[in-house]
Amino acid sequence: MAKYKVKIEITDILGEGKCSMDQKVGDSYDYPEDRGKMCPSSFYLLYPWIMVMQSGGRFTDEGDGSDYMTVGCSDYRHPVVYKISRHLIEE
Repeated sequence: MAKYKVKIEITDILGEGKCSMDQKVGDSYDYPEDRGKMCPSSFYLLYPWIMVMQSGGRFTDEGDGSDYMTVGCSDYRHPVVYKISRHLIEE
């Protein structure tokens, strides 16, 4: 079974452009190493997507949903937009 490395990147912050947890566009996190550095509320929402990407699942055949997924956090005033991507780990 293929193994994947998952990376989470902040690509945009909507609304006022300021995250209440002080995350910034360009911040990135490697899963699972940086799990504790992420906003806990966002991680809770992103976790199912992370697990699908890490296990080799996909939602579409290409583009958004295959090797990356774009997901927003639940903060309705200034939602953070995350890109969850995966890269095959060569063994």
